[in-house]
Amino acid sequence: MADELTIPGQEPLAAQLRAAAGAGRLGQAVILSGRGDLLRCARFAAAAMECQGETPPCGVCPACRKVLRDIHPDVVTVRDPDHKSIAIEVLRAVRSDAYILPNEGKRKVYIFPDCALLDPKGQNVLLKVLEDGPPHAAFLFCAESAALLLPTIRSRSVEWRLAPPAEALAAGDPEARRLCELLCGGRAADLAAFCAGLENSKIDREALSRLLSDARDVLCAALALSCGAGGGDDPLAARLAGSLDRRRLSALADVLGGFIRQCGYNVGVGHLTGALAVALAP
Repeated sequence: MADELTIPGQEPLAAQLRAAAGAGRLGQAVILSGRGDLLRCARFAAAAMECQGETPPCGVCPACRKVLRDIHPDVVTVRDPDHKSIAIEVLRAVRSDAYILPNEGKRKVYIFPDCALLDPKGQNVLLKVLEDGPPHAAFLFCAESAALLLPTIRSRSVEWRLAPPAEALAAGDPEARRLCELLCGGRAADLAAFCAGLENSKIDREALSRLLSDARDVLCAALALSCGAGGGDDPLAARLAGSLDRRRLSALADVLGGFIRQCGYNVGVGHLTGALAVALAP
């Protein structure tokens, strides 16, 4: 079972989750964001919540083993294969079930493996239980970008970001790295000129989404470094961590996440790049 207690490439994050669980600080609502095996991270966190050992997750107690094998009666992975998005009825059933005491564990844990399947109406169904739910209920939201979740959900959650491997960052879009370099400088005029250049280059929405995703990965690695949770050996991420504080890094990552989502809609690139220049300005 030892290999199941690691999060491949995310050992610093695993250590942070362990420390938070040991101190009882994992919280009722957790967002796991970034690129990587988010579901494995969620099961790691769920095992830490249910663990009966001294150092959660121990991986050897009955509770940990059941969670890691996905057979714990109090850890539910919320899916709805019959619909494009998770149906309101499914989420209402989760909300009702959350008020019932656990069968055998310390908590009832609900894992949402892909928050792209949670539309705003569905998220609002969950909001009440996040606001006033019982202390034994916990919710783990997996999302490549936390921007997929409503601000009201994010404000009631603790976010843990996966740090992309340094080699993946270095292999990203060169323009994405150029954007991150400009963010280090923090000059509004330079950022505006960069965004205008994107529009003039006739970039399409798909390419813009990839560029912003690569830039967000570097920002998330920088945020992980600033929080002491690793972040690889990428010098640009280290430079960002040294130039910007945590709040600014987090805000910029959220801004890019929001624009990545907008790239999936029928919105003109000119409108997106113009709004991006304003949103990124210090």
